Amino acid sequence: MKMKKMISLVLAMALVLALAACGGAGSSKMVMGTGSTTGTYYAYGSVLRQYIKNNANVDATVVSTDGSKANIQGIDAGDYQLATVQSDVMAYAWAGTQSFAEDGSISSFRVIGGLYAEAVQLITMDPEIKSVADLKGKAVSIGAPGSGVYFNAMDVLTAAGLTLDDIQPQYLSFGDSTDGLKDGKIQAAFIVAGAPTPAITELCTTNSAYLVPIDGDIAATLMADSPYYTAYTIPAGTYNGQTEDVTTVTVKATLIVSTDASEDDVYALTAAIFDNAEEITAAHAKGAELSIENATSGMTAPFHAGAAKYFSEKGIEVPTK
Repeated sequence: MKMKKMISLVLAMALVLALAACGGAGSSKMVMGTGSTTGTYYAYGSVLRQYIKNNANVDATVVSTDGSKANIQGIDAGDYQLATVQSDVMAYAWAGTQSFAEDGSISSFRVIGGLYAEAVQLITMDPEIKSVADLKGKAVSIGAPGSGVYFNAMDVLTAAGLTLDDIQPQYLSFGDSTDGLKDGKIQAAFIVAGAPTPAITELCTTNSAYLVPIDGDIAATLMADSPYYTAYTIPAGTYNGQTEDVTTVTVKATLIVSTDASEDDVYALTAAIFDNAEEITAAHAKGAELSIENATSGMTAPFHAGAAKYFSEKGIEVPTK
């Protein structure tokens, strides 16, 4: 009988230790919405996942999605707990405007921080297209309806004095856009992502593709009409065959999190990212843009309390309401 009690006690203690170990190993689980598998969101999200998992005790699963709007809707529906979104689309969701005019305001997410610049890139293989004005009459991919790319493309077209009636609009993903360019089904495509963007890199490696500048009066109009756009230069050599700098505009890729996420988890994963910026840069070029200043500037929605705690410790106060 004593032996049985002893065995039971040992087994019970082992079970307690095992459960404690499982809890310590972590076990907050989060699903991170990103974007197309050929875009920067997915590739960069996969890198961040490793640092979050290894340093924050949070097991994050990265999934491919339709981008910013779908990610915000996914968090609202409880399908995702983390997501990367464009700063302008995030502002639309919070205010219930533009792509969220019909859905109404969504406030079930909070900001962790800005990550990197997302360049509005206009790519073509058509030698007749040298400016945005040259898109008239052409088949142009402008992203999925309601996506961040779609609204950025519409903003650029409007600033250039063009409407959808002036082009042949195609609503394609990054990968389908580059395939369409190679197959000659479209003549140009808008792609909004951190440069270099995998889809464009692949296209430029084996084809005579090039970027069309978005500058001059068009850029000035965009920046005057919207606080989300800033001037940006894609340096020569970013893509194969790119011999000169290309001027365009940019929005900011931003990491957001569900309001249901705990303060401790969000604090830990914020630290896991920004305390490891150098190592992340070695794994992905966009890591070079990780900084406390970039993370906290220009945000149009409140921060999660866990992220705010981290930034406060670094000397920067951010709004949580």
